[in-house]
Amino acid sequence: MGKPTGFMEFERLSEGYDPVEKRLKHYKEFVHTLNDEDAKTQGARCMDCGIPFCNNGCPVNNIIPDWNDLVYRGNWKQALEVLHSTNNFPDFTGRICPAPCEAACTLAFNAAPVGIKSIEHFIIDKGWEMGWVVPKPPKSKTDKKIAVVGSGPAGLAAAQQLARVGHDVTVFEKSDRLGGLLAYGIPDFKLEKTVVDRRVAQMEAEGVTFKTKVVIGSKDIPTGINNDATEFVSPEQLTATFDAVILAAGAEVPRDLPVPGRELKGIYAALEFLIPQNKEVQQGKANPINVKGKHVIVIGGGDTGSDCVGTSNRHGAASITQFELMPTPPEEENKALTWPYWPYKLRTSSSHDEGCTRDFAVATKGFVDDGKGNVKALKAVRLDWKDGKMSEVAGSEFELPCDNAFLAMGFTNPVGSLLDAFGVEKDSRANAKATTDGDGCYATNVAKVFAAGDVRRGQSLVVWAIREGRQAAREVDNFLMGCTTLPR
Repeated sequence: MGKPTGFMEFERLSEGYDPVEKRLKHYKEFVHTLNDEDAKTQGARCMDCGIPFCNNGCPVNNIIPDWNDLVYRGNWKQALEVLHSTNNFPDFTGRICPAPCEAACTLAFNAAPVGIKSIEHFIIDKGWEMGWVVPKPPKSKTDKKIAVVGSGPAGLAAAQQLARVGHDVTVFEKSDRLGGLLAYGIPDFKLEKTVVDRRVAQMEAEGVTFKTKVVIGSKDIPTGINNDATEFVSPEQLTATFDAVILAAGAEVPRDLPVPGRELKGIYAALEFLIPQNKEVQQGKANPINVKGKHVIVIGGGDTGSDCVGTSNRHGAASITQFELMPTPPEEENKALTWPYWPYKLRTSSSHDEGCTRDFAVATKGFVDDGKGNVKALKAVRLDWKDGKMSEVAGSEFELPCDNAFLAMGFTNPVGSLLDAFGVEKDSRANAKATTDGDGCYATNVAKVFAAGDVRRGQSLVVWAIREGRQAAREVDNFLMGCTTLPR
């Protein structure tokens, strides 16, 4: 370990932010990466404990104590090598992962956890700064061809792993740029798209072929899901051309809110607002939804709702209110009950700090028409939660002005027409059915068709998508070659 007494000597130091008044004027990232000395100090706080729960708290099983120690000693390049050994894209996770590893940190049981995410962010940014992140093309090629459907983190991770062992990999994406929700979903102020673009360039140098604006399986894409496709490829074409196919298309179908007035103008699924905003920032195409000077209500208290809040703040909304169905979480978790698992507690994002009224235990009852087909108000009621069941509080109905409402209540499942077109069996939640352990894991019921990421597990974290992409790549390599050197 680095410094045996470091965890007693040094306090946790969080990354700094630009002040609110400055960052609201742009869509660029505003988080300050640790400097060299601060990173060393934070690395010194890692106890290298006997059972590093952080390893298992992290879905990709990052070897966290090792690279914390290397950072403490100033061995930046070796720290990067250890980090890349388990995670293809720490530049994504170091920015947008909620850091379940920190919740599992042994130090977190009775003190502030090691700043694992900030150290990861530091390592990868240092790697790019020093020119250490370079393409790793294969030493030899196989004659196997693999198609990956979807260019989100699961698809990218699978593609990179398979290309590096010599397979010819083609990634198909229905949008006009690569990255899935990394590109069209997560706002630029959380993840600038140059971060994704440089990884794509690295993968192209490693031999991966990317094809955008291509929809696979079915032209029937539901409203609210981004689709820039100008070309269609059938499952039959894909399976006839490639030796294996990995479905990594994500879970894009948004959860709707079937209440009176839902059809009124001004009510949108969250990504109908966020995707055009990303296109405006990246391509200069004006977002058709502008909330400047308007009363905005965001329904849903998760990350997507927070992204709507941050974007509305940058538009200059008159007011922003965010509703959550569940009761207000405790400000501090019961560590004796939850550690080392992900705790239930109140989480305040940087977007909330920029300006937002948050209201918990609220159910939306309907929307009010202004007489011209536009929403002008939202009707709601307060809820009482007891023994996990909710009931409406009598006489608690209220109404708020609402010019725009954004539904950010999560995603239910992948686009069903894609799975149906391939004939892939679904599980009880309408995801692609495939196991993650044992012989034939990640394989679907359709010959040589595999599934990984949110299309298989449902809506989840970027870090889980990377894990599944890597593991699916190993299974595909083993399926094609009879053995594999790829790590699980």
